[in-house]
Amino acid sequence: MYITDYELFEVPPRWLFLKLTTSDGTVGWGEPIVEGRSHTVLAAVEELLDSYLLGEDPTRIEDHWQSMYRGGFYRGGPVLMSAIAGIDQALWDIKGKQFGAPVHELLGGRARNRIRVYQWIGGDRPADVGEAAREKVDAGFTALKMNATAEMRSIDNPAAVADAADRIAAVREAVGDEVDIGVDFHGRVSKPMVRRLAAALEPYDPMFIEEPVLPEHNDSLSGIRESTTIPIATGERMYSRWDFKEVFEDDAVDLIQPDVSHAGGITELKKIASMAEAYDVSVAPHCPLGPIALASCIQVDACTPNALIQEQSLDIHYNETSDVLDYLADPSVFEYRDGFVDIPDGDGLGIDIDEEYVREQRGNVDWHNPVWRHDDGSVAEW
Repeated sequence: MYITDYELFEVPPRWLFLKLTTSDGTVGWGEPIVEGRSHTVLAAVEELLDSYLLGEDPTRIEDHWQSMYRGGFYRGGPVLMSAIAGIDQALWDIKGKQFGAPVHELLGGRARNRIRVYQWIGGDRPADVGEAAREKVDAGFTALKMNATAEMRSIDNPAAVADAADRIAAVREAVGDEVDIGVDFHGRVSKPMVRRLAAALEPYDPMFIEEPVLPEHNDSLSGIRESTTIPIATGERMYSRWDFKEVFEDDAVDLIQPDVSHAGGITELKKIASMAEAYDVSVAPHCPLGPIALASCIQVDACTPNALIQEQSLDIHYNETSDVLDYLADPSVFEYRDGFVDIPDGDGLGIDIDEEYVREQRGNVDWHNPVWRHDDGSVAEW
């Protein structure tokens, strides 16, 4: 058996799907994407497949990963690692189908029967979060996540801090103490403002604060962690186990959020999660993406003892034209009950992609994140 062909599909709202085909007709699906950079990642996937994988045995996943990562003199970064990630997902999907087993069985078997999920509320510039929180809890979710702020100046005024605290307070009041609330700083907040915001949010007991600073300032995380009782989360813009090594060694985080479509795929996500376990750090894979990425995450969650909760993109504010279930032949595989999703037991990734719908939607993509500016015209972090 060898890899014979591939196709790439840019599909709304902002995703890129890979279909990988073998000589015996087995098909594997992957989701290689950097949101807003789909054309760039598409070219990287084509280059990797044409250079390393066409005509090769798809079952040698570790060897292919090493070849794609180490075969070039320049390594890492979002584009290369996302291209590798989507290919890796498709290879695992093929391998599971060849052995007639879900991917988690090939990775050691289940450590759980289901994984808790959280639901986004509030949008990029968070608003009306109290009512949205009530609606999602009424729908069965037991954990929520929201952005803390819109853009912030490097040293902002007391009103900006109070506004953020008031929004969290409104959610806490709406849902009570038995619902968890993750708060995403989104790298929008400077180091001095992180301390002020964290102090203002502590009375509302967030589940975590996410990306309190940009990943290029990870050296400040240990000091931030010492200054607050709120658990610290980060990792969506970190792309390999080598990126995570420093925050583990510095005892700087409580929860990591590697993205299976950015951090080298299933192969690398599993290794990062195992590293985290050795440092008593939990894992909540980042996934505001499509069904293939979500299925890949859940396969890793299934066999990862320190997996805490799973992000998913149903009804997220980015999904204005298509949603995560639209591309599945059987959407019930991601049926959320009591705030959890069951571990799929189908072969490979455990999902069936509706290829006809994928082809209908192909090419209808032009998503780029906005460029925000402060009131003086300077560029702000989005």
